Amino acid sequence: MKRFFNRRETIVAEGIEGLLRSSYGAELCRLDGQDDLHVVLRKDWSHDKVAILSGGGSGHEPAHAGFVGKGMLTGAVCGALFASPGVDAILAAICAVTGEAGCLLVVKNYTGDRLNFGIAAEQAKALGYRVELVIVGDDIALGRTDRARGIAGTVLVHKIAGAAAEAGLPLETVAALAGRVASSLFSLGLALSDCNVYTPDQSPRLGDDEAELGLGIHGEAGVERIPLACLDDLVARTADKLMASLPRDEDLVIMLNMLGSVPPIEACALVEGFSRTALAQRARWIVGPAPLMTALDMNGFSLTALPATPDFVAFLEAPATPFAWPGVAPFGPAATCPAPTLPQTFRDPASEEPFTHALITRGAEILIDRENALNALDARCGDGDAGSTFADAARQILRVIDRLPLASPDLLAATLGRLLARHSGGSSGVLLSILLTTTGSDTDWRRGLRKGVGKMQDYGGARPGDRTMLDALLPAIDALESGASIGEAAQAARKGADSTRGMTARAGRASYIPPEQLADIPDPGAEAIALLFEALAQER
Repeated sequence: MKRFFNRRETIVAEGIEGLLRSSYGAELCRLDGQDDLHVVLRKDWSHDKVAILSGGGSGHEPAHAGFVGKGMLTGAVCGALFASPGVDAILAAICAVTGEAGCLLVVKNYTGDRLNFGIAAEQAKALGYRVELVIVGDDIALGRTDRARGIAGTVLVHKIAGAAAEAGLPLETVAALAGRVASSLFSLGLALSDCNVYTPDQSPRLGDDEAELGLGIHGEAGVERIPLACLDDLVARTADKLMASLPRDEDLVIMLNMLGSVPPIEACALVEGFSRTALAQRARWIVGPAPLMTALDMNGFSLTALPATPDFVAFLEAPATPFAWPGVAPFGPAATCPAPTLPQTFRDPASEEPFTHALITRGAEILIDRENALNALDARCGDGDAGSTFADAARQILRVIDRLPLASPDLLAATLGRLLARHSGGSSGVLLSILLTTTGSDTDWRRGLRKGVGKMQDYGGARPGDRTMLDALLPAIDALESGASIGEAAQAARKGADSTRGMTARAGRASYIPPEQLADIPDPGAEAIALLFEALAQER
Protein backbone atom coordinates (compact mmCIF):
# COMPACT_ATOMS: atom_id res chain seq x y z
CA MET A 1 0.00 0.00 0.00
CA LYS A 2 1.38 3.39 -1.03
CA ARG A 3 -0.31 6.40 0.58
CA PHE A 4 0.67 9.87 1.74
CA PHE A 5 0.51 9.79 5.53
CA ASN A 6 2.69 9.88 8.60
CA ARG A 7 0.63 7.79 11.00
CA ARG A 8 -2.94 6.55 10.79
CA GLU A 9 -3.61 8.17 14.17
CA THR A 10 -2.68 11.67 12.98
CA ILE A 11 -4.08 11.79 9.43
CA VAL A 12 -7.44 13.33 10.45
CA ALA A 13 -5.89 16.18 12.44
CA GLU A 14 -3.27 16.83 9.76
CA GLY A 15 -5.89 16.79 7.03
CA ILE A 16 -8.06 19.34 8.83
CA GLU A 17 -5.11 21.61 9.58
CA GLY A 18 -4.05 21.39 5.95
CA LEU A 19 -7.57 22.25 4.77
CA LEU A 20 -7.62 25.36 6.93
CA ARG A 21 -4.22 26.47 5.59
CA SER A 22 -5.29 25.87 1.97
CA SER A 23 -7.04 28.17 -0.47
CA TYR A 24 -10.13 25.98 -0.02
CA GLY A 25 -10.24 26.74 3.68
CA ALA A 26 -9.77 30.50 3.58
CA GLU A 27 -13.28 31.10 4.95
CA LEU A 28 -13.16 28.33 7.54
CA CYS A 29 -11.89 27.94 11.11
CA ARG A 30 -11.89 25.23 13.76
CA LEU A 31 -12.74 25.03 17.41
CA ASP A 32 -9.65 25.21 19.56
CA GLY A 33 -9.40 22.81 22.45
CA GLN A 34 -8.70 19.16 22.98
CA ASP A 35 -6.63 17.24 20.42
CA ASP A 36 -9.58 15.04 19.42
CA LEU A 37 -12.04 17.94 19.04
CA HIS A 38 -12.25 18.26 15.25
CA VAL A 39 -14.94 20.82 14.50
CA VAL A 40 -14.75 22.97 11.35
CA LEU A 41 -16.89 26.14 11.26
CA ARG A 42 -17.75 29.13 9.12
CA LYS A 43 -15.64 32.16 9.98
CA ASP A 44 -18.47 34.51 9.08
CA TRP A 45 -21.20 32.88 11.18
CA SER A 46 -23.33 35.50 12.96
CA HIS A 47 -25.73 33.22 14.94
CA ASP A 48 -28.79 35.03 13.57
CA LYS A 49 -30.18 32.15 11.48
CA VAL A 50 -30.77 28.44 11.92
CA ALA A 51 -27.44 26.64 12.19
CA ILE A 52 -26.95 23.44 10.16
CA LEU A 53 -24.51 20.89 11.59
CA SER A 54 -23.50 17.52 10.24
CA GLY A 55 -20.57 15.18 10.53
CA GLY A 56 -19.43 11.66 11.05
CA GLY A 57 -16.35 9.60 10.53
CA SER A 58 -13.48 10.99 8.48
CA GLY A 59 -12.29 9.33 5.29
CA HIS A 60 -15.31 10.53 3.29
CA GLU A 61 -13.78 13.83 2.19
CA PRO A 62 -14.88 16.34 1.07
CA ALA A 63 -17.72 15.34 3.39
CA HIS A 64 -18.20 16.89 5.76
CA ALA A 65 -15.91 19.89 6.18
CA GLY A 66 -15.92 20.55 2.44
CA PHE A 67 -19.58 21.57 2.67
CA VAL A 68 -19.14 24.15 5.41
CA GLY A 69 -19.94 27.60 4.12
CA LYS A 70 -22.70 30.04 3.32
CA GLY A 71 -25.74 28.26 1.90
CA MET A 72 -24.85 24.82 3.29
CA LEU A 73 -23.38 23.69 6.60
CA THR A 74 -22.57 26.01 9.46
CA GLY A 75 -20.15 23.45 10.82
CA ALA A 76 -18.89 19.88 10.49
CA VAL A 77 -17.95 17.55 13.31
CA CYS A 78 -15.23 15.17 12.15
CA GLY A 79 -14.62 11.85 13.86
CA ALA A 80 -11.72 9.46 13.52
CA LEU A 81 -11.44 7.39 10.34
CA PHE A 82 -14.85 5.79 9.71
CA ALA A 83 -15.84 6.42 13.35
CA SER A 84 -18.51 8.72 14.72
CA PRO A 85 -17.32 11.84 16.53
CA GLY A 86 -17.76 11.82 20.29
CA VAL A 87 -20.60 13.43 22.19
CA ASP A 88 -18.38 16.21 23.57
CA ALA A 89 -17.25 17.28 20.09
CA ILE A 90 -20.83 17.36 18.83
CA LEU A 91 -22.05 19.25 21.90
CA ALA A 92 -19.22 21.75 21.55
CA ALA A 93 -20.21 22.35 17.93
CA ILE A 94 -23.87 22.88 18.89
CA CYS A 95 -22.95 25.34 21.60
CA ALA A 96 -20.56 27.18 19.30
CA VAL A 97 -23.03 27.85 16.48
CA THR A 98 -26.54 27.88 17.98
CA GLY A 99 -28.30 31.18 18.54
CA GLU A 100 -31.94 31.97 19.19
CA ALA A 101 -32.95 30.56 15.76
CA GLY A 102 -31.82 27.08 16.82
CA CYS A 103 -29.81 24.29 15.23
CA LEU A 104 -30.55 21.34 12.92
CA LEU A 105 -28.38 18.21 13.07
CA VAL A 106 -28.20 16.17 9.83
CA VAL A 107 -27.16 12.65 10.78
CA LYS A 108 -26.47 9.57 8.67
CA ASN A 109 -28.20 6.38 9.70
CA TYR A 110 -25.39 4.55 11.49
CA THR A 111 -25.67 3.39 15.08
CA GLY A 112 -22.70 5.40 16.35
CA ASP A 113 -23.83 8.59 14.64
CA ARG A 114 -27.42 8.24 15.82
CA LEU A 115 -26.35 7.62 19.42
CA ASN A 116 -23.67 10.30 19.70
CA PHE A 117 -25.55 13.02 17.85
CA GLY A 118 -28.76 12.07 19.66
CA ILE A 119 -27.19 12.24 23.12
CA ALA A 120 -25.46 15.52 22.27
CA ALA A 121 -28.78 16.94 21.07
CA GLU A 122 -30.49 15.99 24.33
CA GLN A 123 -27.68 17.49 26.39
CA ALA A 124 -27.87 20.69 24.34
CA LYS A 125 -31.63 20.90 24.87
CA ALA A 126 -31.06 20.51 28.60
CA LEU A 127 -28.76 23.52 28.38
CA GLY A 128 -31.52 25.56 26.77
CA TYR A 129 -30.61 25.25 23.10
CA ARG A 130 -33.25 24.63 20.43
CA VAL A 131 -32.12 21.58 18.51
CA GLU A 132 -33.78 19.36 15.92
CA LEU A 133 -32.36 16.19 14.36
CA VAL A 134 -32.93 14.55 10.95
CA ILE A 135 -31.74 11.03 10.14
CA VAL A 136 -30.75 10.23 6.53
CA GLY A 137 -30.96 6.64 5.26
CA ASP A 138 -30.85 6.94 1.48
CA ASP A 139 -29.10 3.66 0.58
CA ILE A 140 -31.51 1.20 -1.06
CA ALA A 141 -29.02 -1.69 -1.31
CA LEU A 142 -30.56 -3.45 1.69
CA GLY A 143 -34.11 -2.33 0.91
CA ARG A 144 -36.03 0.72 1.98
CA THR A 145 -36.05 -0.07 5.72
CA ASP A 146 -35.11 1.64 8.95
CA ARG A 147 -31.69 -0.02 8.58
CA ALA A 148 -30.92 1.84 5.33
CA ARG A 149 -27.50 3.45 5.53
CA GLY A 150 -26.92 7.15 5.06
CA ILE A 151 -24.61 7.68 2.09
CA ALA A 152 -24.03 10.36 -0.55
CA GLY A 153 -27.64 11.58 -0.67
CA THR A 154 -26.95 13.24 2.69
CA VAL A 155 -25.15 16.00 0.78
CA LEU A 156 -28.43 17.03 -0.86
CA VAL A 157 -29.98 17.37 2.59
CA HIS A 158 -27.05 19.61 3.55
CA LYS A 159 -27.64 21.77 0.51
CA ILE A 160 -31.41 22.13 0.71
CA ALA A 161 -31.50 22.62 4.48
CA GLY A 162 -28.59 25.05 4.26
CA ALA A 163 -30.31 27.11 1.58
CA ALA A 164 -33.55 27.20 3.57
CA ALA A 165 -31.68 28.32 6.68
CA GLU A 166 -29.82 30.97 4.71
CA ALA A 167 -33.19 32.24 3.45
CA GLY A 168 -34.17 32.88 7.07
CA LEU A 169 -36.78 30.14 7.46
CA PRO A 170 -37.54 29.05 11.07
CA LEU A 171 -36.12 25.89 12.61
CA GLU A 172 -39.35 23.91 12.43
CA THR A 173 -39.71 24.63 8.71
CA VAL A 174 -36.08 23.85 7.95
CA ALA A 175 -36.26 20.59 9.91
CA ALA A 176 -39.50 19.54 8.21
CA LEU A 177 -38.02 20.31 4.79
CA ALA A 178 -34.84 18.37 5.60
CA GLY A 179 -36.93 15.44 6.76
CA ARG A 180 -38.95 15.51 3.56
CA VAL A 181 -35.75 15.50 1.48
CA ALA A 182 -34.28 12.66 3.53
CA SER A 183 -37.38 10.51 3.08
CA SER A 184 -37.36 11.19 -0.68
CA LEU A 185 -33.74 10.18 -1.37
CA PHE A 186 -32.69 6.94 -3.04
CA SER A 187 -29.02 6.03 -3.51
CA LEU A 188 -27.00 3.04 -4.69
CA GLY A 189 -23.28 2.52 -5.14
CA LEU A 190 -21.04 0.31 -7.27
CA ALA A 191 -17.30 -0.20 -6.88
CA LEU A 192 -14.45 -2.00 -8.61
CA SER A 193 -12.42 -2.20 -5.40
CA ASP A 194 -12.85 -1.92 -1.68
CA CYS A 195 -11.01 0.71 0.35
CA ASN A 196 -7.93 0.46 2.53
CA VAL A 197 -8.08 2.14 5.94
CA TYR A 198 -4.28 2.53 6.13
CA THR A 199 -3.81 -1.19 6.71
CA PRO A 200 -0.53 -2.31 5.10
CA ASP A 201 -1.31 -6.03 4.91
CA GLN A 202 -4.95 -5.79 3.77
CA SER A 203 -5.82 -8.20 0.97
CA PRO A 204 -8.15 -7.00 -1.81
CA ARG A 205 -11.69 -8.33 -1.44
CA LEU A 206 -12.50 -8.22 -5.15
CA GLY A 207 -10.77 -10.02 -7.96
CA ASP A 208 -9.64 -8.28 -11.13
CA ASP A 209 -12.74 -9.56 -12.93
CA GLU A 210 -15.29 -8.56 -10.26
CA ALA A 211 -17.31 -5.53 -9.24
CA GLU A 212 -19.57 -4.99 -6.25
CA LEU A 213 -23.08 -3.53 -6.25
CA GLY A 214 -24.72 -2.03 -3.20
CA LEU A 215 -21.65 -1.59 -1.04
CA GLY A 216 -21.32 0.82 1.88
CA ILE A 217 -18.95 3.75 2.29
CA HIS A 218 -16.87 2.14 5.04
CA GLY A 219 -15.58 -0.83 3.09
CA GLU A 220 -18.60 -3.00 3.87
CA ALA A 221 -19.18 -5.73 1.34
CA GLY A 222 -21.83 -5.10 -1.25
CA VAL A 223 -25.07 -7.01 -1.41
CA GLU A 224 -24.16 -8.43 -4.81
CA ARG A 225 -20.83 -9.35 -6.41
CA ILE A 226 -21.06 -9.10 -10.18
CA PRO A 227 -18.74 -9.73 -13.15
CA LEU A 228 -16.67 -6.80 -14.30
CA ALA A 229 -18.15 -5.31 -17.46
CA CYS A 230 -17.86 -2.22 -19.64
CA LEU A 231 -18.84 1.19 -18.31
CA ASP A 232 -22.27 1.24 -19.97
CA ASP A 233 -23.24 -2.14 -18.53
CA LEU A 234 -22.14 -1.26 -15.00
CA VAL A 235 -23.91 2.10 -15.01
CA ALA A 236 -27.07 0.57 -16.47
CA ARG A 237 -27.11 -2.16 -13.85
CA THR A 238 -26.82 0.41 -11.07
CA ALA A 239 -29.40 2.76 -12.60
CA ASP A 240 -31.90 -0.03 -13.27
CA LYS A 241 -31.71 -1.31 -9.71
CA LEU A 242 -32.09 2.21 -8.36
CA MET A 243 -35.05 2.95 -10.64
CA ALA A 244 -36.81 -0.22 -9.45
CA SER A 245 -36.92 1.27 -5.94
CA LEU A 246 -38.35 4.64 -6.92
CA PRO A 247 -41.97 5.06 -5.86
CA ARG A 248 -43.50 6.58 -8.99
CA ASP A 249 -42.84 8.00 -12.41
CA GLU A 250 -41.70 11.59 -11.76
CA ASP A 251 -38.99 13.98 -12.86
CA LEU A 252 -35.74 13.59 -10.94
CA VAL A 253 -32.60 15.28 -9.77
CA ILE A 254 -29.71 12.84 -10.22
CA MET A 255 -26.46 13.13 -8.30
CA LEU A 256 -23.39 11.23 -9.48
CA ASN A 257 -20.89 10.81 -6.64
CA MET A 258 -17.36 9.47 -6.99
CA LEU A 259 -16.18 7.22 -4.19
CA GLY A 260 -12.49 8.11 -4.07
CA SER A 261 -10.12 7.19 -6.86
CA VAL A 262 -12.10 7.59 -10.08
CA PRO A 263 -10.15 9.81 -12.54
CA PRO A 264 -12.03 12.88 -13.81
CA ILE A 265 -12.16 11.59 -17.38
CA GLU A 266 -13.87 8.37 -16.20
CA ALA A 267 -16.24 10.37 -13.99
CA CYS A 268 -17.40 12.37 -17.01
CA ALA A 269 -17.66 9.20 -19.10
CA LEU A 270 -19.94 7.79 -16.38
CA VAL A 271 -22.31 10.70 -16.98
CA GLU A 272 -22.38 9.87 -20.67
CA GLY A 273 -22.99 6.22 -19.81
CA PHE A 274 -25.82 7.22 -17.49
CA SER A 275 -27.41 9.23 -20.31
CA ARG A 276 -28.01 5.93 -22.14
CA THR A 277 -29.95 4.33 -19.26
CA ALA A 278 -33.70 4.18 -18.82
CA LEU A 279 -33.42 6.20 -15.62
CA ALA A 280 -31.87 9.08 -17.56
CA GLN A 281 -35.20 9.60 -19.32
CA ARG A 282 -36.56 10.87 -16.00
CA ALA A 283 -33.54 13.02 -15.11
CA ARG A 284 -34.15 16.75 -15.43
CA TRP A 285 -31.30 18.02 -13.24
CA ILE A 286 -27.83 16.73 -12.42
CA VAL A 287 -25.37 17.29 -9.59
CA GLY A 288 -21.82 16.23 -10.36
CA PRO A 289 -20.00 14.12 -11.25
CA ALA A 290 -17.87 14.96 -8.26
CA PRO A 291 -16.32 13.38 -5.18
CA LEU A 292 -18.95 14.33 -2.61
CA MET A 293 -18.96 11.53 -0.08
CA THR A 294 -16.00 9.25 -0.75
CA ALA A 295 -14.59 6.14 0.88
CA LEU A 296 -10.84 6.84 0.97
CA ASP A 297 -9.33 5.14 -2.08
CA MET A 298 -12.38 3.13 -3.13
CA ASN A 299 -12.73 3.00 -6.91
CA GLY A 300 -16.43 3.41 -7.54
CA PHE A 301 -19.44 5.69 -7.81
CA SER A 302 -22.94 6.09 -6.46
CA LEU A 303 -26.15 7.37 -7.99
CA THR A 304 -28.71 9.34 -5.98
CA ALA A 305 -32.23 10.18 -7.13
CA LEU A 306 -34.37 12.93 -5.64
CA PRO A 307 -37.79 14.11 -6.91
CA ALA A 308 -37.36 17.35 -8.85
CA THR A 309 -40.04 19.25 -6.96
CA PRO A 310 -39.99 23.02 -7.47
CA ASP A 311 -38.94 23.78 -3.89
CA PHE A 312 -36.16 21.15 -3.87
CA VAL A 313 -34.77 22.47 -7.17
CA ALA A 314 -34.98 26.09 -6.03
CA PHE A 315 -32.98 25.36 -2.89
CA LEU A 316 -30.45 23.30 -4.85
CA GLU A 317 -29.98 26.23 -7.25
CA ALA A 318 -29.58 28.75 -4.43
CA PRO A 319 -26.05 30.22 -4.08
CA ALA A 320 -23.60 28.32 -1.90
CA THR A 321 -19.93 29.02 -1.17
CA PRO A 322 -18.49 25.64 -0.03
CA PHE A 323 -15.68 24.57 -2.35
CA ALA A 324 -16.90 20.97 -2.64
CA TRP A 325 -20.42 21.77 -3.83
CA PRO A 326 -20.40 21.27 -7.64
CA GLY A 327 -23.72 22.97 -8.30
CA VAL A 328 -26.81 21.69 -10.07
CA ALA A 329 -27.56 22.01 -13.78
CA PRO A 330 -30.29 20.96 -16.21
CA PHE A 331 -29.66 17.48 -17.61
CA GLY A 332 -30.03 16.97 -21.31
CA PRO A 333 -28.14 16.56 -24.58
CA ALA A 334 -24.58 17.84 -24.76
CA ALA A 335 -24.50 21.39 -26.10
CA THR A 336 -22.86 21.98 -29.45
CA CYS A 337 -21.90 24.94 -31.63
CA PRO A 338 -21.17 25.00 -35.35
CA ALA A 339 -17.72 23.80 -36.33
CA PRO A 340 -15.66 25.99 -38.67
CA THR A 341 -15.02 24.80 -42.19
CA LEU A 342 -11.56 23.24 -42.38
CA PRO A 343 -9.48 22.57 -45.49
CA GLN A 344 -10.54 19.39 -47.24
CA THR A 345 -8.52 16.29 -46.52
CA PHE A 346 -9.34 14.66 -49.84
CA ARG A 347 -8.61 17.40 -52.36
CA ASP A 348 -7.62 15.11 -55.21
CA PRO A 349 -9.72 12.42 -56.87
CA ALA A 350 -9.13 8.84 -55.85
CA SER A 351 -7.07 6.69 -58.20
CA GLU A 352 -6.18 3.02 -58.26
CA GLU A 353 -2.76 1.43 -58.17
CA PRO A 354 -2.90 -2.22 -56.98
CA PHE A 355 0.71 -2.45 -55.88
CA THR A 356 0.53 0.77 -53.80
CA HIS A 357 -2.77 -0.42 -52.34
CA ALA A 358 -1.15 -3.69 -51.26
CA LEU A 359 1.90 -1.87 -49.93
CA ILE A 360 -0.15 0.49 -47.76
CA THR A 361 -2.37 -2.33 -46.53
CA ARG A 362 0.58 -4.47 -45.52
CA GLY A 363 2.28 -1.59 -43.69
CA ALA A 364 -0.90 -0.65 -41.85
CA GLU A 365 -1.62 -4.23 -40.85
CA ILE A 366 1.82 -4.73 -39.29
CA LEU A 367 1.46 -1.57 -37.18
CA ILE A 368 -1.96 -2.71 -35.98
CA ASP A 369 -0.66 -6.21 -35.27
CA ARG A 370 2.25 -4.86 -33.19
CA GLU A 371 0.20 -2.29 -31.26
CA ASN A 372 0.39 -4.03 -27.88
CA ALA A 373 4.05 -4.95 -28.27
CA LEU A 374 5.00 -1.35 -29.08
CA ASN A 375 2.88 -0.06 -26.18
CA ALA A 376 4.66 -2.43 -23.82
CA LEU A 377 8.00 -1.25 -25.14
CA ASP A 378 6.96 2.39 -24.77
CA ALA A 379 5.76 1.76 -21.21
CA ARG A 380 9.39 1.09 -20.29
CA CYS A 381 10.68 4.37 -21.69
CA GLY A 382 7.68 6.67 -22.26
CA ASP A 383 3.97 6.90 -21.59
CA GLY A 384 2.96 3.54 -23.05
CA ASP A 385 0.95 4.70 -26.05
CA ALA A 386 3.38 4.64 -29.00
CA GLY A 387 1.86 1.44 -30.39
CA SER A 388 -1.65 2.87 -30.19
CA THR A 389 -0.55 6.09 -31.92
CA PHE A 390 0.86 4.20 -34.90
CA ALA A 391 -1.98 1.65 -34.95
CA ASP A 392 -4.69 4.33 -34.81
CA ALA A 393 -3.06 6.12 -37.75
CA ALA A 394 -2.93 2.83 -39.64
CA ARG A 395 -6.61 2.11 -38.96
CA GLN A 396 -7.58 5.57 -40.16
CA ILE A 397 -5.65 5.07 -43.40
CA LEU A 398 -7.24 1.67 -44.02
CA ARG A 399 -10.71 3.14 -43.49
CA VAL A 400 -10.22 5.60 -46.34
CA ILE A 401 -7.83 3.73 -48.60
CA ASP A 402 -10.37 3.66 -51.43
CA ARG A 403 -10.50 7.48 -51.37
CA LEU A 404 -6.72 7.94 -51.80
CA PRO A 405 -4.94 9.04 -55.02
CA LEU A 406 -2.86 5.85 -55.07
CA ALA A 407 -1.53 6.34 -58.59
CA SER A 408 0.20 9.64 -57.78
CA PRO A 409 2.99 9.43 -55.14
CA ASP A 410 3.13 13.17 -54.43
CA LEU A 411 -0.64 13.59 -54.15
CA LEU A 412 -0.84 10.43 -52.05
CA ALA A 413 1.81 11.67 -49.61
CA ALA A 414 0.12 15.07 -49.31
CA THR A 415 -3.28 13.47 -48.67
CA LEU A 416 -1.86 11.13 -46.04
CA GLY A 417 -0.17 14.10 -44.39
CA ARG A 418 -3.47 15.97 -44.14
CA LEU A 419 -5.21 12.83 -42.91
CA LEU A 420 -2.71 12.27 -40.10
CA ALA A 421 -2.79 15.95 -39.14
CA ARG A 422 -6.53 15.68 -38.60
CA HIS A 423 -6.86 12.23 -37.07
CA SER A 424 -3.57 11.08 -35.56
CA GLY A 425 -2.57 12.04 -32.04
CA GLY A 426 0.70 12.29 -30.20
CA SER A 427 3.99 13.77 -31.31
CA SER A 428 4.69 10.80 -33.59
CA GLY A 429 1.50 11.36 -35.56
CA VAL A 430 2.19 15.06 -36.00
CA LEU A 431 5.79 14.47 -37.07
CA LEU A 432 4.74 11.87 -39.62
CA SER A 433 2.14 14.33 -40.91
CA ILE A 434 4.87 16.92 -41.39
CA LEU A 435 7.04 14.34 -43.16
CA LEU A 436 4.29 13.27 -45.57
CA THR A 437 2.89 16.75 -46.23
CA THR A 438 6.34 18.03 -47.14
CA THR A 439 7.06 14.94 -49.23
CA GLY A 440 3.91 15.62 -51.20
CA SER A 441 5.11 19.09 -52.12
CA ASP A 442 7.72 17.61 -54.48
CA THR A 443 6.98 15.54 -57.58
CA ASP A 444 10.09 13.46 -56.84
CA TRP A 445 9.05 11.45 -53.79
CA ARG A 446 12.63 10.56 -52.81
CA ARG A 447 13.66 14.21 -52.83
CA GLY A 448 10.42 15.02 -51.04
CA LEU A 449 11.23 12.53 -48.28
CA ARG A 450 14.55 14.24 -47.70
CA LYS A 451 12.82 17.62 -47.42
CA GLY A 452 10.18 16.10 -45.16
CA VAL A 453 12.63 14.62 -42.71
CA GLY A 454 14.38 17.98 -42.58
CA LYS A 455 11.08 19.62 -41.60
CA MET A 456 10.59 16.95 -38.96
CA GLN A 457 13.92 17.90 -37.44
CA ASP A 458 13.12 21.61 -37.62
CA TYR A 459 9.83 21.24 -35.76
CA GLY A 460 10.65 18.31 -33.50
CA GLY A 461 14.14 19.41 -32.54
CA ALA A 462 15.64 15.90 -32.66
CA ARG A 463 18.85 14.98 -34.43
CA PRO A 464 20.44 11.66 -35.44
CA GLY A 465 21.64 9.86 -32.32
CA ASP A 466 19.00 11.41 -30.03
CA ARG A 467 17.18 8.05 -29.72
CA THR A 468 14.06 8.82 -31.76
CA MET A 469 12.32 7.47 -34.85
CA LEU A 470 14.81 9.52 -36.90
CA ASP A 471 17.50 6.98 -36.10
CA ALA A 472 15.61 4.42 -38.18
CA LEU A 473 14.01 6.78 -40.67
CA LEU A 474 17.14 8.66 -41.79
CA PRO A 475 19.16 5.54 -42.69
CA ALA A 476 16.19 4.21 -44.68
CA ILE A 477 15.81 7.50 -46.57
CA ASP A 478 19.57 7.62 -47.22
CA ALA A 479 19.34 4.15 -48.73
CA LEU A 480 16.38 5.05 -50.94
CA GLU A 481 18.07 8.24 -52.16
CA SER A 482 21.11 6.24 -53.18
CA GLY A 483 18.92 4.00 -55.36
CA ALA A 484 18.70 1.09 -52.92
CA SER A 485 15.71 -1.25 -52.87
CA ILE A 486 12.97 -1.24 -50.28
CA GLY A 487 14.55 -4.35 -48.81
CA GLU A 488 17.89 -2.61 -48.40
CA ALA A 489 16.13 0.42 -46.90
CA ALA A 490 14.41 -1.92 -44.45
CA GLN A 491 17.77 -3.37 -43.44
CA ALA A 492 19.09 0.15 -42.85
CA ALA A 493 16.03 1.03 -40.78
CA ARG A 494 16.41 -2.12 -38.69
CA LYS A 495 20.08 -1.42 -38.05
CA GLY A 496 19.21 2.14 -37.05
CA ALA A 497 16.42 1.02 -34.69
CA ASP A 498 18.67 -1.56 -33.04
CA SER A 499 21.34 1.08 -32.54
CA THR A 500 19.00 3.05 -30.28
CA ARG A 501 19.45 0.38 -27.61
CA GLY A 502 22.77 1.94 -26.70
CA MET A 503 21.84 5.60 -27.16
CA THR A 504 21.20 8.25 -24.52
CA ALA A 505 17.81 9.87 -25.10
CA ARG A 506 18.06 13.59 -25.83
CA ALA A 507 14.55 14.17 -27.15
CA GLY A 508 11.01 13.01 -26.36
CA ARG A 509 9.64 11.64 -23.10
CA ALA A 510 12.48 9.13 -22.84
CA SER A 511 14.87 12.06 -22.28
CA TYR A 512 13.33 12.47 -18.81
CA ILE A 513 14.17 8.91 -17.80
CA PRO A 514 17.50 7.92 -16.20
CA PRO A 515 19.76 6.39 -18.91
CA GLU A 516 20.29 3.18 -16.94
CA GLN A 517 16.57 2.42 -17.19
CA LEU A 518 16.78 2.57 -21.00
CA ALA A 519 19.71 0.20 -21.35
CA ASP A 520 19.19 -2.33 -24.15
CA ILE A 521 15.67 -1.03 -24.91
CA PRO A 522 15.08 0.18 -28.48
CA ASP A 523 13.22 3.42 -29.08
CA PRO A 524 9.55 2.53 -29.78
CA GLY A 525 9.25 5.05 -32.61
CA ALA A 526 12.37 3.77 -34.32
CA GLU A 527 11.15 0.21 -33.83
CA ALA A 528 7.82 1.10 -35.47
CA ILE A 529 9.60 2.62 -38.47
CA ALA A 530 11.77 -0.48 -38.82
CA LEU A 531 8.71 -2.74 -38.64
CA LEU A 532 6.97 -0.62 -41.26
CA PHE A 533 9.85 -0.83 -43.74
CA GLU A 534 10.23 -4.56 -43.12
CA ALA A 535 6.54 -5.04 -43.91
CA LEU A 536 6.87 -3.01 -47.10
CA ALA A 537 9.89 -5.04 -48.13
CA GLN A 538 7.95 -8.29 -47.67
CA GLU A 539 5.17 -7.01 -49.91
CA ARG A 540 7.60 -6.41 -52.74
